[in-house]
Amino acid sequence: MSAASISPLAHVDPSAKLGDGVVIAPFASIGPEVEIGDGTHVGPHCSIAGPTRIGRDNRFHGHAAIGGDPQDKKYAGERTELAIGDGNVFREFVTVHRGTGGGGGITRIGDRNWFLAYTHVAHDCRVGDDCVFSNNATLAGHVEVGNQVILSGFAGIHQFCRIGDHAFIGMGALVNGDVPPFLMVAQEDYGRPRGINGEGLKRRGFDAARVAAIKRAYRALYVSGVPLEEAKRQLAAIAADSDDVRAFLDFIERGERPLLR
Repeated sequence: MSAASISPLAHVDPSAKLGDGVVIAPFASIGPEVEIGDGTHVGPHCSIAGPTRIGRDNRFHGHAAIGGDPQDKKYAGERTELAIGDGNVFREFVTVHRGTGGGGGITRIGDRNWFLAYTHVAHDCRVGDDCVFSNNATLAGHVEVGNQVILSGFAGIHQFCRIGDHAFIGMGALVNGDVPPFLMVAQEDYGRPRGINGEGLKRRGFDAARVAAIKRAYRALYVSGVPLEEAKRQLAAIAADSDDVRAFLDFIERGERPLLR
């Protein structure tokens, strides 16, 4: 790979560390304590503040604002971080903030995620791998998002909520509770479960037996009408023959916020 290519119209702090093949477009601003991995492109008018560590082969399109101070009144200037993995795409006007001292001190984003225009990841969030955030989808602080999650346009996730692997959050849904893995949530005041993300699971190679077990788990929790503790007993029985349902039940057991039900 070649050395970094920096436009003479860009500003790069002398302390920033740029890998091989990094491209910095005109009018971009790279602050102190920023590390950018090989092959990453930073588009025009982007700003990246530190402390921020960015992996390789990421793409930041115009006007993305990455690594800024958290929007939290309790933040008092303490040293906090943002860590971004490999192969992510950040489209126009995306904002991602560093962590807070009281929230663990770091915001983390995994690999191969797509953040479309105007999406926002707040302080102390954790985002897994292979997720898609459609335009204007927003995470409040301390949200955990699993792997292969899709947030549709204008979806909003309340602080401290968790979104499980393979979940699909519909357009405009406002989520104020934990969403277990595999679920599809649709807008109705606050978002409410409306079945499993069956089409997404098929696209990811889930066979008919796996999908059927997840459907049985969904019916036990959301259709049966039984109290939560009884639903969890039913889930445990199904989980004896399904690793997916075991993950579903484990997600519920770890929750600190009310379950979206």
